[in-house]
Amino acid sequence: MTLERLERLLNDRFSDGFLTLRDLPHPSAFRDMDKATARIVNAIENREKITIIGDYDVDGVVSTTLMRRFFEEIDYPVAWIIPNRFNDGYGLSRQLIPRIIGSDLAITVDNGISAVEAAKYCKEEGIDLIITDHHIPGEILPEAYAIVNQKQDSCTFPYYEVCGAQIAWYLIASLKNALNVKIDMARYLELAAVAIIADVMPLQHINRAMVKSGLKALSQSTLPAIRAFFELHQKSECSSEDIGFFLAPLLNSAGRMEDALHAVEFLSSKNIYDARVRLERLQGFNTLRKETEEQITQEALKQVDPEDYVIVVKGDAWHEGVVGIVAARVARIHQKPAIVLSSNGEGMMKGSGRSVGSCDLFEVTDTCREYLEKFGGHRAAIGLSLAEENFDAFKKRLQDEYSKRDYRPQTADPEVLGELDFRTISFELTELIKKYEPYGEGNTKPKFITRKVRIVESATMGKDHNHLRFTLEQNGCFLKGVKFKTTEYFEADTLIDVTYLVNENHFNGKSSLQLMIDKIVKI
Repeated sequence: MTLERLERLLNDRFSDGFLTLRDLPHPSAFRDMDKATARIVNAIENREKITIIGDYDVDGVVSTTLMRRFFEEIDYPVAWIIPNRFNDGYGLSRQLIPRIIGSDLAITVDNGISAVEAAKYCKEEGIDLIITDHHIPGEILPEAYAIVNQKQDSCTFPYYEVCGAQIAWYLIASLKNALNVKIDMARYLELAAVAIIADVMPLQHINRAMVKSGLKALSQSTLPAIRAFFELHQKSECSSEDIGFFLAPLLNSAGRMEDALHAVEFLSSKNIYDARVRLERLQGFNTLRKETEEQITQEALKQVDPEDYVIVVKGDAWHEGVVGIVAARVARIHQKPAIVLSSNGEGMMKGSGRSVGSCDLFEVTDTCREYLEKFGGHRAAIGLSLAEENFDAFKKRLQDEYSKRDYRPQTADPEVLGELDFRTISFELTELIKKYEPYGEGNTKPKFITRKVRIVESATMGKDHNHLRFTLEQNGCFLKGVKFKTTEYFEADTLIDVTYLVNENHFNGKSSLQLMIDKIVKI
């Protein structure tokens, strides 16, 4: 692998080129955007009661926060609701209707496209409903005043994969123009970028442009929540990795373990003191989330049938807030799609699924709807519920449907771009890698493989001794490396093949190159 070949490979990821904010489509490209905007403007002019309904993941939390922030800026009072995962279920549901009665207008963000029944109740109560969502529409659309969703038929918005917060951002931009108010839309991108990354949108086309601008805005942010987060991690700027590995899990933990309103309140903090207190609360949720997730993962792994095409496991009263993360871990470990279900003790099971490789888990599971009470999601992640009596039939049908499709198990790591000689690893390489940031879905950070590497030294590190540091040698060239969260053991002078990311390590004014090791195979 030469630097020239690497640059060609990275450049080929961007068929649309490198877009900027000037390339963003107009809000009117969304079907019903103008209709939704006109209805909201009318509600504001007539002092109607408006209620915002969000969702409990990062995308829903950010979408809700953005809408709250906009209405605060124009000094118009609105009510807002984040459904509780355990009491209310997902999105605009029948359970929420009593809480929005009395509203003249309800606006969903990051949900609502599957709320057929709830939409009927809204109509019966005389509530106009505007749905903004990015999930796949079903065969029957809710009966709403307006639906803004780029995945619905005859929508001319040119980009299929955008998240709920981006649509909320576009709605705010449209309202700004219609109301002729002075609002800096670039400042709204800092939180929108968090949602784009957390919701695993491909970091290409306008998503990349919005994230790049959002990351820049985050480094200059005056939001107390962002300042408190930077203070906690002793940072002055933010990368996509910081969001994916630290900020997003913090925000998600509130909805997973108790109530996502805590995450909205954190992001909406008015001063640094409130932000610090609320951040500490989120840290507590996140610690509990990690402990719960680890326990359930170990229990789930014991149930795995290696013969299954799609892994399906179940447990009694497994915490609903972490089953999605557990499914992702089980899928990653076994390199197979995985569904993790929790029984509620009353004959019902609820859970989440995550896919790997080429499998469209939504498509496969969609063929099993006769066994499901509720179902939704997309190709990589699903949510579902079913009666316990249907478990065996559902699991069998799932295996049968998978076997009918030409899904190929993932044998090679698609993120490995090529083989590197240690002598090629240089600051020139890392500068080239930086050129194509931010990295994430659809633009993964370049991973490499080097063969016939000798372990010179290996030692544990960290308070739990569950990380390893290495000195590695190939063809007379020595490099340091680290591997996190592992129980593996390696002796000096062992020959290995190693896959890794290349990282710059800055410490005490000195810069060095370091391998962030993914996998080690003894040879």
